[in-house]
Amino acid sequence: MRRCLSLAALAVLALGAACRHEARHVRLGTTTSVQDSGLLDDLVPAFEQTAGLHVDVIAVGTGAAFRLARDGNVDLLLVHDREGEEEFLAAGEGVARRSLMWNTFELLGPAEDPAGVRAARSAPDALARIARAGAVFVSRGDDSGTHRLERRLWRDAGGPPAWPGYRETGQGMGATLRVADELGAYVLTDRGTRLGYQQGLRLVPMLADRPELRNEYSVVLISPAKHPDLNHEGARRLGDWLLSPDATRLVEAFRVNGQPLFHAMNTRSP
Repeated sequence: MRRCLSLAALAVLALGAACRHEARHVRLGTTTSVQDSGLLDDLVPAFEQTAGLHVDVIAVGTGAAFRLARDGNVDLLLVHDREGEEEFLAAGEGVARRSLMWNTFELLGPAEDPAGVRAARSAPDALARIARAGAVFVSRGDDSGTHRLERRLWRDAGGPPAWPGYRETGQGMGATLRVADELGAYVLTDRGTRLGYQQGLRLVPMLADRPELRNEYSVVLISPAKHPDLNHEGARRLGDWLLSPDATRLVEAFRVNGQPLFHAMNTRSP
């Protein structure tokens, strides 16, 4: 009997140790644009040092991040698709969303601008011009936040693209930028990724700083009722810290090639 109790006690202790180890890790499902920008290289170590928790970053497109959350494979979301975030909450998968920071999307293209995008009055007008010209346009095509915005802009431009020059990469923003640059194509990107890759790019900004191109990032807490086994306490601590004055200062101070990439939500708007 004593042997059985000892084995049982060892099993409980081992389980408790595993749970304590797991509780020290927070899995953050986030977008490739945040990861590729390098911002997380500043934010994550600062949080880890303060909180004594380790952050496991899983960088995918926003659509894939939502799927990871629905499957219980991440503890917290940092995404940039307001409509998708509200749908996630309405479905009971999340319990709260908090606006964190913003940057802007940009429409890039070849300097010669064969579709006349520089004269466009809005982003949908720019896409309509590209379609009428039959110019090459490269899309991520990956259900990311960028791709979701692009689909909405195409809808407002009169319908989905359907001409031979429209290409989808199914890849992240950095890889899609490289493909577009090689083809001399138009492409929708976030400013942060463009600045991070600009030294090797021939493409130039054609349209930016428009209200319809504002790119907002939010922290979304996942439902404990739907996913009781997640590290909700660690996720809450990370979410709170990302909106703290310390994190805000890091976001505002972050630069690539001397230019700011992101702005905390309590700062100026375009």
